[in-house]
Amino acid sequence: MLRILFLLFITVPLLELWLLIKVGSDIGGLSTIALCLFTAALGGFLIRWQGMSTLLDAQKRMAHGEAPVEHGIHGLMIALSGVLLFTPGFITDSAGFLLLFPPFRRLIINKLLPVQQIGNPHHDARRQPEVIDVEVITHDHHTH
Repeated sequence: MLRILFLLFITVPLLELWLLIKVGSDIGGLSTIALCLFTAALGGFLIRWQGMSTLLDAQKRMAHGEAPVEHGIHGLMIALSGVLLFTPGFITDSAGFLLLFPPFRRLIINKLLPVQQIGNPHHDARRQPEVIDVEVITHDHHTH
């Protein structure tokens, strides 16, 4: 795992640098910088919108007594998206924008947590049946 992370920390910046130089030579340096600033600004707007939407939905779930576990994971992925979008480069921007797409986040969550299928219990074949707690009250029919 450490080797993969090390390779990512070496190869991604090099690929980003190569791509920035390539795009800069095609459309010009200032245009490339403007494009990077635009994607960061657009990303910031989308992160705020997605974050607020996730937070509001989590609050609704908590008001109904549900634990918003899935929302926490979505929040972490939105935060990671922010880091990627504010890192200069087109590869990290692409990954950041993908993480802002809720179906893509759900796909990743389902791949990372295949047993629980967080947020969608209907997909878990080993799901425990719901328990309904009841109290039986009997009336004594004897008259006093």
